[in-house]
Amino acid sequence: MSRLSYSELFRLALPIILANAAVPLLGLIDTAVIGQTGSAADLGAIALAALIFSFVYWGFGFLRMGTTGFVAQALGAKDKQELHALLFRTLLLGLSIGVALILLQIPIEQTATYLLKASNDVNARVRDYFYIRIWGAPATLMTFALLGILIGMGWTQQLLWVQLLLNGLNLILNVIFVVGMDLGVAGIALGTVLAEWVAWLFALWLVIQKMEISHPQQRLWQLRQRIFDRIRLVALFRVNSDIMIRTLALITGFAWFAKQGAQFGDHTLAANHILLQFVSLSAFFLDGYANVAEMLVGKAYGQRNQKQFELAIQRSSILAAATACCLALLIFLFGNHFIPWLTKDPVVQQVASEHVFLAALYIACSFAAFQLDGIFIGVTYSQAMRNSTLVALACLIGLGTWWIIPYGNTGLWSAFIVYVVVRAVVLGFYYPRIWSRLLTSTH
Repeated sequence: MSRLSYSELFRLALPIILANAAVPLLGLIDTAVIGQTGSAADLGAIALAALIFSFVYWGFGFLRMGTTGFVAQALGAKDKQELHALLFRTLLLGLSIGVALILLQIPIEQTATYLLKASNDVNARVRDYFYIRIWGAPATLMTFALLGILIGMGWTQQLLWVQLLLNGLNLILNVIFVVGMDLGVAGIALGTVLAEWVAWLFALWLVIQKMEISHPQQRLWQLRQRIFDRIRLVALFRVNSDIMIRTLALITGFAWFAKQGAQFGDHTLAANHILLQFVSLSAFFLDGYANVAEMLVGKAYGQRNQKQFELAIQRSSILAAATACCLALLIFLFGNHFIPWLTKDPVVQQVASEHVFLAALYIACSFAAFQLDGIFIGVTYSQAMRNSTLVALACLIGLGTWWIIPYGNTGLWSAFIVYVVVRAVVLGFYYPRIWSRLLTSTH
């Protein structure tokens, strides 16, 4: 660790960055295939159905984040039994939630279609998609847990392999089922479900091989008491519940931002959506460095090694800050040239151009929240993450409501920037407590 270079950090982060960038391709592939063969109703159904699953699955993102911190700490402590127990414990949790979603599929679908309020034609196609795609829930959620293990162990290249398999197979199956067999929306759902299950099997095989578990069923039986240990289960549920609340608060913040932008008209709504694509692009990079921080900080924390802990934080944060500044400068200088690639509407172009500097400023400020999230996940201090996001959400809604009256969309973006800064500030308030924990445990 003491020799950890910036190039080594980038080598660890790059597969995660590429895997993050590949995630939106699932929806893009579905849209492209159905767009070439289906109707407008088919396209609308795919868009709404993908939104439903994005919302549901994002809510259970703790299966990835929480797992990473626990795994990294167990790796640092060289606790092989706990590493194996974490594998089975998180897989069983993902399986349980996935089965629950299948059992609750009817009320979930009915609630979602009621809230989305699409046409009857579109809703019928959404149901066709939903009731097939929902059978991939256990695979998807168990894969979240496996991705958390891959990141926590530092096996980031394997994470990229899983993501490439998922997207590549999904593309092939979509072409077969939709273009070749003319199954329409149902074919899109079927292709995605099959790809999700195959990706899970591949990820499971990778993890079992890398962990050198020769007889998984026998190992599961040997560790059954440790897997269901009450103290460890309580710790897992506490961390995961905090991360779930934090995630829902993040979703609420972005949803509130979009809703307020819509009040200024369709052109402003579209312009904000375009600028958010720049923000999302930067998130692929910054989340990659945050994931590396989770891995290295968690490992050092498990080792109770202060020097390695400090070095991991310092170097990953410097690299993240430099990347955020470069991305922000790129958007600030060339954003006006990129905007016409995303829209031909001159009014939308103008509104987006007027606010592109604010999007750049958001990107420059956001790295601190990303990095601190990674650090706190690494040490599984989830309560601070939860509290920081709730405080930031309150600031966003309060300041946004106040500022949009005199300043319009500029006021909304300004509140959005404060939102990401407050997340970092509150986490910074909790940061000394991490050090006190580490210092206490090393004496």
